[in-house]
Amino acid sequence: MVSSNKCLDFFDALSLNEHCYPRTQASAFMPFKWLQTSLPRLEMMAYWILSFFSHFYAFYQLHKFSKDHESSLDREVQLERGFLIWGFKKDPTDFEWSFWNEWAWRSLLWSLIGHAMVSRLTAHYLPQYRLVVYMIYGVLSAGWLLGVRGVVLLMLHLSISLAVAQLRSPALSWCCSLLLLSTLNISAVQDLQRGWYASEEQYFLLLFSTAVCGLRCISFSLELCWSPLEAGGPNHRCPPLQNKGLKPLISQFYKLTAYCFYHPLFYNGPIMTYKDFSEQVGRPVCKISMPYVLGGILRLCIWWCLAEMMIHFMYMHAIQGNETYLEVLPPWALGGLALALVQFFFVKYLVLFGSVSLFVKLDGLDSPALPRCVSIMYSFTGMWRHFDVGLYKWLIRYIYVPLGGSRHGVFRKLVSAALPFGFVCFWHGCHDYLQCWALLNWVGVSVEKALTLLFSFPPLHHIIVRCLSPRMQRRGIALIYAFSTAMLILSNLVFLGGIHVGKIFWKRVFVQGWSSVAVPMLAFLYCFAQVGIEWDMR
Repeated sequence: MVSSNKCLDFFDALSLNEHCYPRTQASAFMPFKWLQTSLPRLEMMAYWILSFFSHFYAFYQLHKFSKDHESSLDREVQLERGFLIWGFKKDPTDFEWSFWNEWAWRSLLWSLIGHAMVSRLTAHYLPQYRLVVYMIYGVLSAGWLLGVRGVVLLMLHLSISLAVAQLRSPALSWCCSLLLLSTLNISAVQDLQRGWYASEEQYFLLLFSTAVCGLRCISFSLELCWSPLEAGGPNHRCPPLQNKGLKPLISQFYKLTAYCFYHPLFYNGPIMTYKDFSEQVGRPVCKISMPYVLGGILRLCIWWCLAEMMIHFMYMHAIQGNETYLEVLPPWALGGLALALVQFFFVKYLVLFGSVSLFVKLDGLDSPALPRCVSIMYSFTGMWRHFDVGLYKWLIRYIYVPLGGSRHGVFRKLVSAALPFGFVCFWHGCHDYLQCWALLNWVGVSVEKALTLLFSFPPLHHIIVRCLSPRMQRRGIALIYAFSTAMLILSNLVFLGGIHVGKIFWKRVFVQGWSSVAVPMLAFLYCFAQVGIEWDMR
């Protein structure tokens, strides 16, 4: 059993030690017992009401601004005719949402349904051949959508990764994988691949598939390098992969192909490590009840309708692309824009990850947990731990822990925390706004670590406990989290809208409006933090 003191170390929390107390965002700053401090019911009710009120009023102000400037926005971005809500137009400028919606209705939805049917038949009649069927169906489906050249390119990536992994050197496997991923950003290679397809959308589908496949190749290669004794001990051991010879090599390529081409997770994730995939794919498929399936479909429909309603009522993506509008947005509408952008990103990935997770569940596998609502995220730690859980676990297992995690000095800890952010930046394309976003997140995590050390410093901790009641301690922590949440929103605006959106938000809120805008905003963010802490206590 791991001691509770170790659980209080923020960087050690990143190791996902399941023997620790249940992890919350707030545990980055304060002892676990402080999390159990309940506030008066009327006080918490006030926080909930103010949180809902601020969301709805900010959204209303953004909706009002959108309707007032609908004609000019229509001329600039060509708003589409709405179909979900009569008489409303629709903002089509979020590339990801439009892209995956189009592909879903065109082919992906039907190929996923086909996968589910084939999978259920195989589980019933040929359960011992499930992995073979998954591989064959995945490769055929990829060939149907990406063409023969696309599949050959992916097979080339798999083959090179596997060949280098035979040397059993994690460093060489990393270098090989980074070189393969870097080809995605070479103009000559991009132009060549664009020439394979009649439309730009097919090229982007290949690009996304190759990027996600790169993470799976890294996962498989490193597990191969570590197996059987170096994979983290008996509780973390993957099925043996280390035998040498032609027959084992063919077996490894078969397993790698089945893992990378597993159809539900092939194009956009969520990411599942090879360790998790290999352990789960051999389990018997449990019978899934029809109410469970229908309930999952109903939830997906609700999430999809919610996303569509947001881009019918609020043209946030069109507004964020125009600096003039950003400069003249009323304060409440500016706050509504920030909230709408991050909330839409959350709902979008509920749909994207939730849809494939349902098919994964039908196969008897447990996909990573779905994203958590961003309105109850109040720390950089929590955002990384609870939004893209699959990517978070991947980064911990293959970058943070191998670099030493929290087991070394301060400098080593900072480097171990910086490299996962650097890799995510590189994997997304390493654009300038991504570099800024990664830096902001690293600084945010580092500041949280510094505050952890500060609050655990015995003299200060003794003063806090002696002078403040547990409830006042929680209120003080929530106040600190209000500032953390403001910086978290700023970093997300840089990621979603670019550096120019982050600069304007910073200038209007913290420079020009430091007294009239920043103070009320922090007050509402304090309410968000209290709601988030209360949610963590459930």
